[in-house]
Amino acid sequence: MAQPRISKVKRRKIAIFLRCVGISFVAWLLFAVSTVQTYTINAGISYVNIPEKKAFHPLQSDTVSIRMKISGWKIFMRRLQPDTPHIQVDLSGLKTRNFIVFTNQLGYINRQFPADNQVVAVSPDTLFFDFSKQTQRKVPVRPLYNMQFKKQYGIIGDTRANPEYVTVTGPLEDVANIEFLETDTIKGTNVGADIRTVAYLNKHQKNNITIYPTFSEISIPVGEITEKVVEVPLRVENAARYTSVRILPSKVKVAFLVSLKDYNKWSSRDFEAIVDMENWEKNNVQSLPVIMTKIPDYCKIISIEPQNVDFFVRR
Repeated sequence: MAQPRISKVKRRKIAIFLRCVGISFVAWLLFAVSTVQTYTINAGISYVNIPEKKAFHPLQSDTVSIRMKISGWKIFMRRLQPDTPHIQVDLSGLKTRNFIVFTNQLGYINRQFPADNQVVAVSPDTLFFDFSKQTQRKVPVRPLYNMQFKKQYGIIGDTRANPEYVTVTGPLEDVANIEFLETDTIKGTNVGADIRTVAYLNKHQKNNITIYPTFSEISIPVGEITEKVVEVPLRVENAARYTSVRILPSKVKVAFLVSLKDYNKWSSRDFEAIVDMENWEKNNVQSLPVIMTKIPDYCKIISIEPQNVDFFVRR
């Protein structure tokens, strides 16, 4: 059955209708992005002007909701590239009370945003704090790093921090639980030389503590490494109940990476390899796996040959 054909007049009307819809949509879009609207975002908070000789615990989350007047175009861009801004909260008012009201700080908060972003409200509007005894202690600095080295290069010595210890001040309950402080992660690619850099210390979102100093100079020795092979005698553990235990072979070849400057420093005496007879007693294994119990610092094991050894037991 032949389908009815649309006449030229109807096609023209449809084209005009679609054109009007398109123009209306564009006009609506331009109107939407040009008008100022109220938009809500989440923001993290940090504290400034912390009262001296007072330690405190925030009694709420470190994230608040901010209502601001912002253009539709900026709302559109924020949705394309969402982020979580941070705002600073002035705690100077805690000298006389245990709470901070955001309504009284809207002017200070607005100065932290562009002029065309007007903050009108923050939720919750009031932050409460619990005061406790303040204390100090010194804790060691622990450098964190994530680096990719050139071929045949790696870390060849102890990583050092200067200063090695920093002073942490804050509530007794929080400071007592801090055993060390990590630095921000030190990153590098294609590294082939010693690294010396300044890394800031990470509070791990503990805004109610202060650190002095807030950074440490980190030195990481990097050098060329090479492969070395040594023969390590095997020691048998948990064999006292047997008349004799014989293992074949009695030595294993251990291949490891070592820095060129330490190539002659390490020998088979600096390694220790064992086999444990409990593996046979508990698991009834046919061969015993080799276990490395002693490896020098900054030596990386590549292979152990053989990884399992045969054994003969006389009860």
